[in-house]
Amino acid sequence: MDNMLVLGASVAVAFVVVFLFIASRCVRYVGNNRVAVVEKMWSRGGSISGGLIALNREAGYQPQVLRGGYHFFVPFQYRVHTQPLVTIRQGQIGYIFARDGAPLGPTQTLASNLRTADFLDVSAFLNAGGQKGPQRTILREGTYAINLAQFVIITREHIYGLMLDRNDEQLFAEMQSLIEQRDGFGAVVIKDASDQIGIVTVHDGPALTADHIIAPEVGIDQADSATFHNSFQDPEKFIAAGGRRGRQLQVLVEGSYFINRLFATIEMVAKTVIEVGHVGVVISYTGEDSADTSGEDYRHGELVKRGSRGVWSEPLLPGKYAFNTYAGKIVIVPTTNFILKWDQDTTGQHKLDENLSEVSLITRDAFEPTLPLSVVVHIDYRKAPLVIQRFGDIKKLVEQTLDPMVSAYFKNVAQKKTLIELLQERSDIQEQAGHEMRNKFNLYNLELQEVLIGTPRAAVGNDQIEKVLQQLRERQVAEEQVTTYQKQKIAAEGEKELREAQARALQQTHITESELSIIVQENQGKAALKRATQEAEQTRTIARAESDRVRIVGEGEAAKTIALAGAEAERITRTGLATAETIEKQAAASGGAQYQLTRQVIERLADALEKSGVDIVPRVQINTGGAAGEGGGSLQALIGMLLSEKGMGLLNAPAAQDEKVE
Repeated sequence: MDNMLVLGASVAVAFVVVFLFIASRCVRYVGNNRVAVVEKMWSRGGSISGGLIALNREAGYQPQVLRGGYHFFVPFQYRVHTQPLVTIRQGQIGYIFARDGAPLGPTQTLASNLRTADFLDVSAFLNAGGQKGPQRTILREGTYAINLAQFVIITREHIYGLMLDRNDEQLFAEMQSLIEQRDGFGAVVIKDASDQIGIVTVHDGPALTADHIIAPEVGIDQADSATFHNSFQDPEKFIAAGGRRGRQLQVLVEGSYFINRLFATIEMVAKTVIEVGHVGVVISYTGEDSADTSGEDYRHGELVKRGSRGVWSEPLLPGKYAFNTYAGKIVIVPTTNFILKWDQDTTGQHKLDENLSEVSLITRDAFEPTLPLSVVVHIDYRKAPLVIQRFGDIKKLVEQTLDPMVSAYFKNVAQKKTLIELLQERSDIQEQAGHEMRNKFNLYNLELQEVLIGTPRAAVGNDQIEKVLQQLRERQVAEEQVTTYQKQKIAAEGEKELREAQARALQQTHITESELSIIVQENQGKAALKRATQEAEQTRTIARAESDRVRIVGEGEAAKTIALAGAEAERITRTGLATAETIEKQAAASGGAQYQLTRQVIERLADALEKSGVDIVPRVQINTGGAAGEGGGSLQALIGMLLSEKGMGLLNAPAAQDEKVE
């Protein structure tokens, strides 16, 4: 029984000892992935007089944190708060809220980290004058062993901190939501393809003066390491460079920027793109005041150099510009020819004429048509700033100046013309309008290229103009018919001539051949005549020459011939007489002259028949029934004739002629 009591008492004592050991927490284990915030429950030095962190070993939260391992404490003096390590993911940002430190200044929004930004050493932070509240410095990627009693770290996924009050969690959740609304847990990334820029609004630092609506550029010199804030990523250097809160003139272009969104917010806007065929006239709201460059003769405002406040004298040429649209305005001015149409049913792509309508006219003969027209305008890019300074923008120029000027001009023209004259003289009116209005446009630094007039129209429900036009059409049709008939008459005559020409063309070959034959014959005749004439002349010449020769030779031969003739005549006479006497004697010996002739004929005939080989007696003889002895043929007839008296007559004829000669 006594042993049982002793055993029970021992267990009770052991239990009490264990309970007291646990209750005293004199030994604590901290994991390697965690930190421990030490809270001192009592101290011989008493409690801290102000603040949250006990820098001098007073009772309260201690500045140092405990890392992984076993730690031994004086029983019942310390309370250990185990917290996770702070982890910031790749590409994200962590925001720091300090619970203890110097108070913020009256113009501060965030705590300055100019003196210290060491958030791992609470003592160093507080001793260096670190301020309480949200900090300007941010945490980048990594893992940090931070005293979460002093600092609360806010990330997209977690709120790292030792919640001291039931309202703390709600307070920091609201802060986390605000940062999320500003997309503050990630970097500002501007891509090339987006064609955007970032407009920065700073929420800390000195305020702007009354004469500025936008903060000027500061800390952009990379050579100055003390003030170069690298596009607002170092708030302390921005403040040191003289930066002011408010919307900034400097913009963010393509790149990635890790910016504290509690310090500065970013608004993405599109780049200013000036297309080909346009220029941009800059109206700057900020900058220094500078001298007027418009010249003495320009009385519609001032033009200033680039970077100054006012209308810049040099326009922006086609391209993309990272222009801060809060610091100024760019008015796009077309430099190619653009058409303004006074026609309510038609609007150009540029929309400058969307409020223009047809010009209402009153003609001299009291018609009230409306006139659609178009005007082609060009603006010299070098004069674009003058135009904008004078009119504000191109649409105001069109509606407040060009519309009333053009309308008034054509109203004045119409009241001097009848409706028919207005229709028929459209070309002349258009040419005159172009010449006269060109000078007026030059006064506004504009170049008028062309004026194009449409056909006058009647008002809705009014058909008087249509009736006049119908009469003109009928008159024109009648005139055209007359002209048509005349043309048809001419065409008929032409057709007649054509058909004659075609018929002539069909016979043209024969006509041509005959004409050519006539011409050839005429030419041959002319040639023959010419040749005959030449031959005749030649013959006459030769004859005359021969005549002269013969005459001369003849005269020489004459005497010779006379002499010879006399002798020859004497010889012939004597010979003839002898021959005659001989013949006479032969004839007498032969039975007379008749028989002598017959003999000579028979001899000659026989000789001829011998040579020719002709049969004397025909091989076939056809007798027609005549008397016997008839039809002997030509030979018998010839022989008969020679033996007749006729033959004797022929024989005696030469003898008689000889007697006459004698």
